Amino acid sequence: MREIVLDTETTGFEPSEGHRIVEIGAVELLNHLPTGRTFHVYLNPQRPMPKEAFEVHGLGDDFLRDKPLFRQEAQNFLDFVGTSKMIIHNAAFDMKFLNWELRTHGFPTLPNDQALDTVAMARRKFPGSPASLDALCRRFGIDNSMREKHGALLDSEILAEVYLELIGGRQPDLVLASAPAVRQIVDTTADPSWRPRPRPSALPPRLTEEETAAHQAFVAKMGDSAIWFKRS
Repeated sequence: MREIVLDTETTGFEPSEGHRIVEIGAVELLNHLPTGRTFHVYLNPQRPMPKEAFEVHGLGDDFLRDKPLFRQEAQNFLDFVGTSKMIIHNAAFDMKFLNWELRTHGFPTLPNDQALDTVAMARRKFPGSPASLDALCRRFGIDNSMREKHGALLDSEILAEVYLELIGGRQPDLVLASAPAVRQIVDTTADPSWRPRPRPSALPPRLTEEETAAHQAFVAKMGDSAIWFKRS
């Protein structure tokens, strides 16, 4: 199963008011494991960067001036995403911008049901608790110390860890075998003489020296009749 964890940075909140995407970052997961493949691009919005947005992500006019336009990277982006499920924090926001840009430049839009919103997932799992990316990092003990400002690729990498925790931990596909499978593994009717082999070496003791000494002192108080002195 292929999934894409995705984030965008923009000049503001509404594309209908002239705001544009300035960064896209995406991380590929295969069977809930990062593959190392990513998509990352900065984009020239062809408009000044508002002060409020700059304070969020630190992407200014000088930095973005020589970057490609969205229409120049749109097909590369669509090819990377394909039909895979997109994991997005506050998906409605990013999908609104992505589809506005795609539609404006004559590219096919992405179905809204292709996106999975981790904000909604977090609110269902932890009702009444904060659902921001930083709050979820604190809840799951995920290091986000490098996140001084928002960045699409870094936030996607962090969100991938958060997503795996939301669906049940870092190894969500590691489940116990079903009962029939277990019976098949231990079924010895085909070979009644089968016996488990002894361990090549004994397991190391888990008791500390202090615990062993305390136990010996306890047994000594019980006299020679204690069951620990009996041999079969």
